[in-house]
Amino acid sequence: HSEDNDMLVTFTTKAYADITMFGDVAVTLLKMMGHSGTVPGAILAADIPAALSRLTAAIDKTRTETPADDHEEDETRVSLSNRALPLVDLLTAAAQQNCDVMWE
Repeated sequence: HSEDNDMLVTFTTKAYADITMFGDVAVTLLKMMGHSGTVPGAILAADIPAALSRLTAAIDKTRTETPADDHEEDETRVSLSNRALPLVDLLTAAAQQNCDVMWE
């Protein structure tokens, strides 16, 4: 979606500071969590541990399946895992404190 490129998505939870990222990255990460990627959206506190687990597994997978000769692709995957770190921290805090996570 071309409109995703200019869109900003802000993730909020009572347990952590708000995180804002570009829409295309946010949607990719939401899909990694097993979510449809719709914005706005939410994950209930009870579902956060599973979403966090799926996200971290998907990030680990992108790190390990990088072909050595494809440097540009490698940088894209590394930057995605780096961009995911704040969201992983937010989800971890939300899970620990049993808080919902919303985004818009």
